[in-house]
Amino acid sequence: MDKVAGKVAFINGAASGMGLGMAQVFSSHGMKVEIADLRREAIERAIASFPAANPGVLGVELDVADRAAYARAAAEAVRAFGAIHVLVNNAGIGIIGPLLEATYADWDWGLSVNLGGVINGIQTVVPLIRSHGEGGHVVPTSSMSGIFCASTAGIYTTAKYAVVGLMESLHSELQPHNIGVSAFCPGLVSTNIGETESMRPAEFRNSSYGNAAPERANFLREHIFPHGMSPLEVGERVLKGIVNNDLWILTHPEYKAGAQERFEAILEAFPIEGPPPPKRVAAEAMVTRNPLFALERDRLRARRAQQQR
Repeated sequence: MDKVAGKVAFINGAASGMGLGMAQVFSSHGMKVEIADLRREAIERAIASFPAANPGVLGVELDVADRAAYARAAAEAVRAFGAIHVLVNNAGIGIIGPLLEATYADWDWGLSVNLGGVINGIQTVVPLIRSHGEGGHVVPTSSMSGIFCASTAGIYTTAKYAVVGLMESLHSELQPHNIGVSAFCPGLVSTNIGETESMRPAEFRNSSYGNAAPERANFLREHIFPHGMSPLEVGERVLKGIVNNDLWILTHPEYKAGAQERFEAILEAFPIEGPPPPKRVAAEAMVTRNPLFALERDRLRARRAQQQR
């Protein structure tokens, strides 16, 4: 998708933060956007931030964990704009706390949104993108917590790791259909994700996480998130990643050392011994490596070398 003007983006979790930043940037580049979000009042504020009477912006209420509602929201975008070309599964909850204190309610809520919402988007919207044959792109918001674990947020990290693996798997399947795939893995961004607990549904409130939420939310809101990257800068970086068809969209260079340490530690964990049995190696041939990664590595290296000339 090297040309995005006139294309249609379905963005969920788009009434504030990164999702709104993406919607505003996409719109400024000539795209039509559907802003899907759980909160009606936030959608109305988001719509008001666009130029008056902008016919290319549509707002719709959506709980990404609700599959039937997801289908209705996608159908509304198609009715309004004729098609969907870009799916941005951005809705997420920053559920934070020690795993030893987690309840089933915490797991069910965290995974239903951060992973289940991405799956629902793929199952619902990707067939619509394939059906028009014009190509497109799929990009969910994972996190640097999907690259390496660095805090007490095991439920969040579990989902974000899964999203990265899901996109790496989906990439090769959608390539023949001219649909790009990216895993968006941002670092700290100035958003309201620290207020996650205020959106916890009643059926998931039986948890010590929820009881401690006000203190965590205040700390995150006052001392952490104000220092993050701006949502508009995030939007520009995501759009660039879509246009470049990057498998991973990484935004914060300060996380590189942490990722490198993890990858190096994994390599050091491999046993050093004699050659493995040839029959076993032959039987494993289709899973011992994925050509996708070498191709992406070489493509990125070539692009960087070109930029440095």
